[in-house]
Amino acid sequence: MKHDRAVLRVGLCQLTSSADPEENLRLVREWTASASARGARVVVFPEAMMARFGSPLKPLAQPLDGPWALGVKGIADTFGVVVVAGMFTPDGDRVRNTLLITGLGHHLGYDKIHLYDAFGFKESDTVAAGTVPVTVTVDGVTLGFATCYDVRFPALFQALARDGSSAVVVSASWGSGPGKREQWELLVRARALDSGAWVLACGQADPAATGAEVHPTAPTGIGHSTVADPFGQVSAQLGPAPELLVTDIDPAVAEKSRTATAVLANGRRFTNASR
Repeated sequence: MKHDRAVLRVGLCQLTSSADPEENLRLVREWTASASARGARVVVFPEAMMARFGSPLKPLAQPLDGPWALGVKGIADTFGVVVVAGMFTPDGDRVRNTLLITGLGHHLGYDKIHLYDAFGFKESDTVAAGTVPVTVTVDGVTLGFATCYDVRFPALFQALARDGSSAVVVSASWGSGPGKREQWELLVRARALDSGAWVLACGQADPAATGAEVHPTAPTGIGHSTVADPFGQVSAQLGPAPELLVTDIDPAVAEKSRTATAVLANGRRFTNASR
């Protein structure tokens, strides 16, 4: 099926990563092949794709020119796509929670800005925060990037939209618990609406749906990867189990949303009043 060049086809690979980076690299190749066969130009994997949470992160961390990231680059180059996959890069005594973005001439990382010091978990004990939003243009469509807990912070998504992003890729390993699935969908839809951007939210599958044994307190995913359009409507959504979601992103819808809602044009920044 032919598509206008302005429409970008994206594959979201909802799966459960293991504690073994080599096994996970094999999964990246297998799922990228499937997404590419269905026409995807961008193939998105969850946060912690290199190694799931509950694993010791520091011994596993590698730089962007290390074997794991270069292995993903080789896969992206083989299939002629951009691959986005969560990994961990070194940073002194801690690591960075990095989204690798590689293929079609790109090879860079987005370091998670907002760390998950919430719900009794303290990501900042082992992870150093990033500071710089990242965008990449593929086939004329600009994508922004965010990781899991970032989805709770509208300002990041609005900054990415102001930088030209028609869509924001969110890779996640969402923590389970009462109300967490409902929060996930609500936040994905809200970030789409208040930035006027597509939000492509790819999460780890629910380990309970795969029979995988995981660390009992680590955030290891709930599935329900969700695509929200720039008007905040759910365009596509998966259940808890491993599955590939392939969707087409039309940047013209982002422009229509921003014109209609004017949230970017009318937004104001506030400072504390003098007392």
